[in-house]
Formats: sequence, structure tokens, C-alpha cells
Amino acid sequence: MRRPLAAVPAVRDRLVHRAALIQDLMSSDQPVIALVAPPGYGKTTVLTQWAEQLGPRVAWVSCSRRHNDPTELWGDILAALDSLEALGWDPAAQLTARGGGVEAVPPLMAAMSDVSAPVTVILDHLEAVTSPECMSSIAEFALRVPPGWTLALSSRDSLPIGVSKLRVDRRILEIGVEQLAMSASEASELLEREGTGVPLTLLDELVDRTEGWPAGLYLAALALQSGEPVTGFTFTGDDRLVDDYLRFEILDRLPQSQLEFLVRTSILDRMSGPLCDAVTGGQGSARTLKVLERHNLLVVPLDRRGDWYRYHHMLRDLLHAELRRGDPAVARQLHSRAADWYEMNGMAEDAIDHADLAGDTERQSRLVLQLMQPVWASGRVDTVRSWMERLNAKAQVPFGGAIDAHGALIFALIGRPREADRWADVAESKTRDGTLPDGNTVTATLAYMRALLGRDGPAAMRADAALALDGLSPVTPYRATMQFTEAMSWLLEGEVERAEALLTASYDAAVAFGAEPLAALILAELALIAADRGQWGQVGSLLERALESVEQWRLDMYWSSGLVLAVAGRAAAHNGRMGEARQFVRRAALLRPLLTHALPVVSVQTLVELCRGYLELVDPSGARAVLEQAQDILRRRPDLGNLVLAVTRLQERVDQITVAEARGVSTLTTAELRLMPLLSTHLSAPQIAERLFVSPHTVKSQIKSIYRKLGVSSRADAVDRMAEYDRRR
Repeated sequence: MRRPLAAVPAVRDRLVHRAALIQDLMSSDQPVIALVAPPGYGKTTVLTQWAEQLGPRVAWVSCSRRHNDPTELWGDILAALDSLEALGWDPAAQLTARGGGVEAVPPLMAAMSDVSAPVTVILDHLEAVTSPECMSSIAEFALRVPPGWTLALSSRDSLPIGVSKLRVDRRILEIGVEQLAMSASEASELLEREGTGVPLTLLDELVDRTEGWPAGLYLAALALQSGEPVTGFTFTGDDRLVDDYLRFEILDRLPQSQLEFLVRTSILDRMSGPLCDAVTGGQGSARTLKVLERHNLLVVPLDRRGDWYRYHHMLRDLLHAELRRGDPAVARQLHSRAADWYEMNGMAEDAIDHADLAGDTERQSRLVLQLMQPVWASGRVDTVRSWMERLNAKAQVPFGGAIDAHGALIFALIGRPREADRWADVAESKTRDGTLPDGNTVTATLAYMRALLGRDGPAAMRADAALALDGLSPVTPYRATMQFTEAMSWLLEGEVERAEALLTASYDAAVAFGAEPLAALILAELALIAADRGQWGQVGSLLERALESVEQWRLDMYWSSGLVLAVAGRAAAHNGRMGEARQFVRRAALLRPLLTHALPVVSVQTLVELCRGYLELVDPSGARAVLEQAQDILRRRPDLGNLVLAVTRLQERVDQITVAEARGVSTLTTAELRLMPLLSTHLSAPQIAERLFVSPHTVKSQIKSIYRKLGVSSRADAVDRMAEYDRRR
């Protein structure tokens, strides 16, 4: 059970209708609207009232810390849009394939633009998003808002978008403190709604003293209700003043039971009755939340049913301070209870956060180990990395070596070899004792990692695979992977019959465990063996099954599918179907950035098959490019058995071909392929360099090389040429 997606909040009866502001928003034709002001200026209130006027075509996302993973952020944006109108394509598949980073925004926006206008996307509480990757993707969104759409951003901090460019283009409406401050008439209405009133002369003085700050006026109304003199309340950024006023006007006037409830539940980002019952150890929390919401505008409902609430940020900050003044053990116990509830209710990701704050490292580690694979598979790599970093900051972490081993393999699969090497070294430095909750031993898990990374050649791969199989649970899908790895070690040494028997057994195991990417990969390996024997009928049968799996399970962008597509291209060319061969080779080439020394065996195999495909298609420049990539892997992993000879022979063959100046998409290097998606974004060359961890000079050189190879002279032309290539695949 996932945490509920925030819908458009209900309009609250007691709130003053901000008619003038709403009219400004309704009449605006700018595609981007920015509300930026400190806490208490009613940004969410204004957006809620505006959304009610707009009607049902509003996609609302209340941002929180979890949206610092770009795939999580975009997943919620796409889910909110899908609730308005079926997108007609699978958002999860798009995000898993591309991630939610800045380079994913152009293709996502192209797909999203099919949604019928008008559409208003509201990202509230954007200050919670601090990840540079997420901020860049939001900036890209703001620059690409489709015709008839509006993007509204609300934040207490400055926005992570190129406001100056939007201003010059007259594409942004900015609403700040001056516009959000209440007028005298609005202040009078607020005081009357709270059951108080003041003479006109005092009202003007009160508005002047509060500078129209809505929260200050509300607090003044509370003071007037209690008969206290109002001395004025101006938002000056003085947190102590705010805290003192809130404590005097709200906390000190509450019954002890309600005060304790507020303080104890302030550990939660959002609250429901059952969750608060679990945290406080009491009953009737749902009723308490409704009472607090009815009598206190700083308790905010998040849905129209009254199931979920949050505290206003000012109030929550104050409640947190109250909790910190008490016994730290109490806070840890509250977080532990929250972790219990979230885990029991199928919201294990939230349980991880509370287990961390409770100091429950055992639970935190167990849940991370359980979730890191499916969360990575959904495209949220940054979430997995943050879990790993938090655990590695701790002194003693149960299952730490196994978590780092799986992390190393995740980064290997997404083409980040430096991070894969780093986490593999961290994993090897930790204790190998113990058995994991899934029944696998830590020793077996580390051996599993080493076997797949293949750092020390075929014999070591085989030994590590055997060690892993000895300690892996009988019911883990990793057994199929280790059988496959053992088979590959024999294949690298030319023991084809032994390899074939093990591949067949590992295929059966992969199918039994539902490991579809592995099953398709094994079929491609068996097809390669059949091709070497000249058994092309069998090759076709095996590839048909592998391609069916790739299509059915949407595995196009998986590392393992590169070999399937490359071998399919070679087979199609052998049978004279050159157009089909060209399509398969193009699809396989898109996966080249994932083919690195982190997973060297299949990566080099795929590049070898791509080279053969390019030669069949009379594209020697493409063949040269993939051979250079294969040679780069072999420099780092030289002990890859007969793959070394295969690359050498292909290199000799290509060297005999006279090649004119290399041109075309197929000639792009791996580095240039990684850079290409960023050319379609707003990022400058220095910003791209920072993102790719290279120098600006390197990026400029690579851009010039891309222009030369594609025969273009601008970023826009390069993007168009690559999009045309993408469409043709």
C-alpha cells in the first residue's frame, strides 16, 4: 500500500476568499505561475481556491522529501495527470526506461502534450525539493509547458527555474509577499469569521503592524478572542518571535491531552486517525484531528474525506521544538511506533525513514535490503542511493555488506561503472558473517556480486558462482543468475557443450522464478551458440521467443536486452532482411551507454554482435565505434577468454576497410551518446559538464564532434537528427 497521492485539497469554509488574487490567476495567460513567500502567507489557500474555480482539469502534487528522487517526483506528476485523462502510454515504463532526470523531460513533455488542454499542474510546497537533479527537471518543465497548459509553483524559497528567461519571454506571473498580503477588507472578513471584530481605526493599525501577513492576522484574532491586547505581529524572520506567539496563542490554551497529541504526532509528515492511534498509543485520533481542524486553521486537511491531515509548517516546527526539549527516548519510541504501523500497512518506504530516526538500524537495513531491487526497477535509483548513504554513515549496520553488494550491481546495470566499483569495494570491506532475512548468507551475496562483476576472469567467476550457490537460499531467483554466470565462464573458455547444458538449466530456473530479463538474455546466448554452428533455423526460433519476452515485458531499455537485439540484427541480416536488421541494430545501439566494464562479459558480447551487424549493413564507421568501446572495456578487464580473440579478429577485419570521415549516429562514442540527451535541455555546456563529471572543455569538444558526425551546426539540429533516428528505429 503506497502513501496516498495528494489530491486537490478541499476549500475550507472559514478561510477568506482571496477574490482579487483568484481573478488575477484566472485572467492570466502566462504558462508559468510562481507563488513565492514565507510561511503563513496563504499560498496553498490561494491555490486551492483557484483550483476550485478551474474545475476538474487540475493535477495537484504536494511536494515532500520523497520527491527528491526525480522518478518519484515525475511519477506523482504523471499519476496526477493520468487521473484527469488516461495518458494512453505507461508512465512507469517511461520512467523506468529514462529515469526522471532533466534529459527525460523533453520526451516526457512530448508524450504529455497529447493530454487535452486545458490542464493546470500545481506543485505545492516546492521548497521540500532540494535535489539538483529534480530542480533541473522542474526548470526544464517550466520552459516546455505545452500550449493550453499552466504550471503553478508554490514555495517558501526562491524557485529552481530560470525566472529571468521566463520574464523576458513574458511567460511567468510572479506572486509574492506584496500580492499575498491581506487588504484591510480581507483582514476585516478574517476577524469576523473568527468571531472577533475591531473598529476601523484599529483595523488599519493591525494591518499595518502585521503587514497584512495572513498568519499574523489569524493569530491576532485568537488573541482578541481571549481578550488579550494585540500589540502587533509582523513577520520578520525571527523564528523565536513566531514560536513565542504560537506557543502563547495556541499551545498554552489547549487542553493537556490535545497538546500532548499534537507534540507526539508532529513526527509525521501527514497524519491519519489509525496512524496517530498507533503512534500515541491511544484511541479516537480521527475524531481529535477533525476537532483540531475545525477549531484551528493550522491543522490542514489533505483530502475531501477527512482521512489525512498535515500541520502547518510553522506549527509543526514549534511542535518539533517542544518534542526535542523532552526525553530523546520518547521521540525514538514514537518513530518506532510509526515504523511499525507503516510496515504493517504495506508502506515500507515510510517505515525506513522512521526506523532511521528511531535508531532501529536492524529494521532499516532489513527493509532497505527488501526494497532496493523493486525500487530500483521502478526507476528510483536516487532513492536507493540515499538509503545506502544513510546506512553507510552508521557505525554498525546489519546486512551492510549485502546491501552494498546489491547497490554495486544496480549501478552496474544502469551504466555507472565508477559507482559500481566504489560500492563493490565498500561491500568487500565489511563483515561476511551472518544470514540475511531472505535465507541467503552474506558470504554468498558477496560472491554473487563478484561473479557478476567478473573482475578476475572466467575461473574466478566460476569459483565465485559455486561459492554463491552454496550459500544462496533454494528459493531465491539469484540461483538462476549464478547458473547463467557459471555457464558464461565455460563459454569464455571454449567449453561450449558444458556451457550450453548450464544455459538450458538456468533458463528453466529463470522462467520458474519469473526472471524475464534473464530468461530473454539466456535465449540470446543459446541463439549465439546455434549461429556459430550454422543452425539458423534454431537461431530464429530462439530469438522469436526472446523478442516476444522483450516486447511483452517492455524490456527495451534493460541492459540485458542489448544482446537480444544485437543478435536479432545479425540474424535478420543473415536472412537478407536488411531493413529489419537495421531496426534491431538501432535499438541495440541505444543501450550502448549501459555497456561498461562493470558487467564486462555480456557488454563485450553485445558490442561484438553490434560490430558484426554494422559490417553486414555496410557501416564500417559504426563498427569502428563499437569496437573502440569494446577495447576500452578490455583494457580494464583483459581476462575475458575468447572474447579478446573475437574483438581482435573483428578489429583486423575493420582495419582492412578504407573508411571515409566517420559520420552518422552509429559513429557516436559512448561519451557522446551520454551527452546527446542533455543537448535537448536548457542546460549550458558548463552545467552539462558538471552533471557528467567532466571538464567544460571536454563537453565542448564532444559537442563539436557530435555536430561533425551528424552533419549539423547547432544543438537544435542535432536534437532533431537524433529524434529522427529514434523514430526510424
